[in-house]
Amino acid sequence: MPRVNNEEFYRTALDQYGETAEGVHWNSVETQELRFEIIRQLLPTDLSLLTLVDVGCGFGDLYCYLKRRNELPECYIGLDVMEPMVTTARVRTGCEILICDALHDQLPEADYYICSGAMNTFTRDETQRFIKNCFAAARSGFVFNLLKGKNTSFTYNFYLPQDVAKIAQILDAKCLIKEDYMIDDFTAVFTKNQSGK
Repeated sequence: MPRVNNEEFYRTALDQYGETAEGVHWNSVETQELRFEIIRQLLPTDLSLLTLVDVGCGFGDLYCYLKRRNELPECYIGLDVMEPMVTTARVRTGCEILICDALHDQLPEADYYICSGAMNTFTRDETQRFIKNCFAAARSGFVFNLLKGKNTSFTYNFYLPQDVAKIAQILDAKCLIKEDYMIDDFTAVFTKNQSGK
């Protein structure tokens, strides 16, 4: 059973805060962009020949962040389930932005998948399926963040890094986890083993 009604959860924030970081449930632009910075650190140094899929792209803020840094990938594709966010992201980025549910829909292939915040209200089962689906669609890897803590919230999806490492083992993925940039957050990158699994 879902923790929350995601449509209602995000639409309420969007109605209250508009097209801002708070409108996609971040505390501030600063915390949103700190998470982007950590994700960027875990991606290859040169993005210019890569296809990136930003799953749960919201308003396309990650694309805009990379553009300001002159670090755009060769191809950026955004995915989101919320039509108003998809519409805004298309205008902001000029890129292909698709209405897509990574839990149920077929995903486009890319070098790397990226996710910042989209799993924050998922159940345990949804989180594992989401990671599995995104990792399977990525040729090289999947970089994502989660809220760090014990799974005691009725609204938010908290994970411990060691539990994410166990998911990597199940998927036969190499796993690197980055912590200590924010008290209640961590970022992981799953990369494919040489066997290509």
